[in-house]
Amino acid sequence: MKYRTSFYAIALAFLAGIPLAAAAEERISRADDREEVAVTIYNESLALIKEVRRIAFDRGANSIALRDVSAKMRPETASLRALSGGSLRLIEQNFDFDLLTPQKLLEKYVGRSITVIRTNPATGAETREAAEVLATNGGVVLKYADRIETGVPGRIAYGAIPPNLRERPTLVVQLESAVAGRQAAELSYLSGGLSWRADYVAELAGDESKLDLAGWVTLTNQSGSSYENARLQLVAGDVNRVRDEMRPQAFAAKAMAAAPVAEMAREQLFEYHLYSLQRPTTLSDNQTKQVALLSAAAVPVRKEYRLAGQDWYYRGTHGDLGRKHKVAVFVEFDNKGGGLGQPLPKGIVRVYKRDTRGNALFIGEDSIDHTAKNEVVRLKLGDAFDVKASRKQTSFRKIAGSPNAVYESAFSIEISNAKDSPVTVKVVEPVPGDWEMIAESQKHAKGDAHSAVWLVAVPAQGKATLDYSVRMRW
Repeated sequence: MKYRTSFYAIALAFLAGIPLAAAAEERISRADDREEVAVTIYNESLALIKEVRRIAFDRGANSIALRDVSAKMRPETASLRALSGGSLRLIEQNFDFDLLTPQKLLEKYVGRSITVIRTNPATGAETREAAEVLATNGGVVLKYADRIETGVPGRIAYGAIPPNLRERPTLVVQLESAVAGRQAAELSYLSGGLSWRADYVAELAGDESKLDLAGWVTLTNQSGSSYENARLQLVAGDVNRVRDEMRPQAFAAKAMAAAPVAEMAREQLFEYHLYSLQRPTTLSDNQTKQVALLSAAAVPVRKEYRLAGQDWYYRGTHGDLGRKHKVAVFVEFDNKGGGLGQPLPKGIVRVYKRDTRGNALFIGEDSIDHTAKNEVVRLKLGDAFDVKASRKQTSFRKIAGSPNAVYESAFSIEISNAKDSPVTVKVVEPVPGDWEMIAESQKHAKGDAHSAVWLVAVPAQGKATLDYSVRMRW
């Protein structure tokens, strides 16, 4: 613990009627004073930091400079309270984040005197000359006893560091303590700069009927402080917040990883899910790290080829609507069984499959939202190379006019399959208005009130055609 005179504390004491002899000297508390650290990280760059520090208090007025706090602290959320019977009464607190740099130090000396040190390049002799700093905007302007110069021709020596300039972010607390001596105090505050998300690595089996899933928590600390041996907890869920200047951080994802061996414990917290790491961990500043979240093996998976239309196809005459429509490829699985059946935090699922040589190759990725147990996880991995579709409108006519206009439109969709095995393509057509199917080459099902769905079987190295006619009112 170090001390320095606090001009702020003296002024505060004077205004409060306390004799100057009783004004508190500033005591500095560093990370070394931490006895416990707990970090709870929410989605979207928000964390709750709790530290227990053992601090020496005087009876009466105290000025405590708490260093090694987050540079992105939200100071209005900071709280310091005694844990060991003594009472602390907060008077005022200040968060000093104007950090010490050569430029900042020079700026703080505008209107004050400095010493300019020059070295003779031939003899090595040094000369010292006093100067007043007039300005630092776009360059330095110095006033000497007999002249004014721009630029700095040598080194600068300063008398002291200004009291409002800190070498690291510092929370300065003015308080009164009922007792004297060292006691444990808990500092808690909300901070930006700490973020997490879930990253998942899935490996698809050779027959594409199952997959192995490993979940990882990706943590990024850009808060300006490190947290050694911290108890780590993560909150999954959409916590309502008043938006401020904080922005989500970008993460570097891990491409491939072994299955986790030590997963995080999970519990319900209000309408969210809380994950707790079962061991202390260190979150260093400017670091991204990963810890195991979950693992599951042989999860049954379903593969789907999907051709989706557009509702504007049905609102006029279009003729040929394209001969190379892409067919999307999806995989989906139920969040139950196979080691699953637990809430999945939102994140990115990256899917791999091994080639004939046993090398795991990347085949696609998709993001998932927070997914409760027993829900379906659906991933779009890309577009099929060997399965294509062409579409044309074969007729369009208006049967009745306003106010309840009636139209009929007919389409033909041809799907080709260059693969050596047959496929089934799910055709989803969003039909506008109040509609009814009046003719079709195979029976449809209603996906919802505004879509017709067909499952079209396409033979290996072959083609299949879907013809249909629909009547619409709007």
